[in-house]
Amino acid sequence: MNSIHDVFALPNRKLIVSSTEIDLSKKVRVDIFFLLVQESRGSAGGRGGGSGTRRIERILGYDCENGECKNIFDTTDPSIIEKFEIPYSAVAMDITLQDGNDLVVQGIVDPGLINDYKNLIPKPIS
Repeated sequence: MNSIHDVFALPNRKLIVSSTEIDLSKKVRVDIFFLLVQESRGSAGGRGGGSGTRRIERILGYDCENGECKNIFDTTDPSIIEKFEIPYSAVAMDITLQDGNDLVVQGIVDPGLINDYKNLIPKPIS
């Protein structure tokens, strides 16, 4: 899955962590991680009254600059996923895609958490 549009279109529930507000129509740099959630049976939508658990089944990372996004990370390995902190404080977040369309997602802007995530992923071989 290389296109960030494909990830946004996935029907899975996802938590998004970004380094800044996401406006891919502008000439700015932003790092984005998608934490795809596998809902357990019995979990309530917001988990407030639910008895189920929230488990991340896949993590994808993208570096975006000038509206172009490059996939830098993709894993379904539970031993790697367990090292990532899950942002339980995610809220409704407005984003703008490259084509100018707006989308509301569940996420958080947290540059510190993005740095933590980037330190967990393997460095590309140059």
